[in-house]
Amino acid sequence: MTKNPVKLLDVVALTVNLPEYNLWRGQVGTVVEILAGGEAFEVEFSDRDGPTYESIGLHPEHFMVLRFEPASPDLTPEIVTA
Repeated sequence: MTKNPVKLLDVVALTVNLPEYNLWRGQVGTVVEILAGGEAFEVEFSDRDGPTYESIGLHPEHFMVLRFEPASPDLTPEIVTA
């Protein structure tokens, strides 16, 4: 089984609260930059009209990639705990 990497423009949801940024578990953002060779990612959070209200670097354990299609049979499921 292979692990699907996080990619640019992936839609993600926070799995933790980040009150210092006024971001809460479940908020949805978009990966806009891959940092530190894939060890971290810049995630942009925008409102329904499009303007960005926060853009921060996150480690992959702070979010999960949202899938809009059936998962590949070779996808390794990851359990995230907060």
